[in-house]
Amino acid sequence: MKSTRVSTNWEDRLPVDRLEAETAVLPRAFFERPTPVVARELLGKLLAHGRTAGMIVETEAYLGRNDPASHAWRGPTRRNAVMFGPAGHAYVYFIYGMHECVNAVTEPEGAPGAVLIRALEPLCGIELMRRRRPQARSVEQLASGPAKLTVALGITRRLNRADLTVGPLTVRSWSGAPEFEIETTTRIGIRHAADWPLRFLIRGHCCCSKPPAGGR
Repeated sequence: MKSTRVSTNWEDRLPVDRLEAETAVLPRAFFERPTPVVARELLGKLLAHGRTAGMIVETEAYLGRNDPASHAWRGPTRRNAVMFGPAGHAYVYFIYGMHECVNAVTEPEGAPGAVLIRALEPLCGIELMRRRRPQARSVEQLASGPAKLTVALGITRRLNRADLTVGPLTVRSWSGAPEFEIETTTRIGIRHAADWPLRFLIRGHCCCSKPPAGGR
């Protein structure tokens, strides 16, 4: 399959001084919908933090109390409490004792859906991302995974519960978003409900975390 390539140089496609002018923060109503719908429609949107931003190219949907792979499956805890609150907030958690991952809370309040942001195409603040992730060998690898992108954008657990519609961490629509096809696969890196087709990615994009297998 032909890959959707990104620029091989290190120049920003979206300079930070044009970020607000060329993008618009998504309203809370965007997130107050069924989780798989939000997960699909987040593709092509921007995740922005500080002076860095990237286009979302891969997501996974987690369906709360109806999903044994969700952190909310067994009910509310101190860790997952934000998932049971209003939509449009960030759920940032620590995993494997070394990584942080960022999710967007979805569904009406009390229904703990969440979308894991799995990969980004770097657009803004690329030099800063390079300094944060010096081990990345190319622009494509700077944010090509859920733990990589949080490091690249400087997202930590201090942003857990952050309102994605205001403040330093936002999700935005972008006038420069390209046309693309969406590919759906089963989720990866989990043990429970691993066969559910709830991973969504821009077909053929080289910044995705893992080449699709069994796409549909």
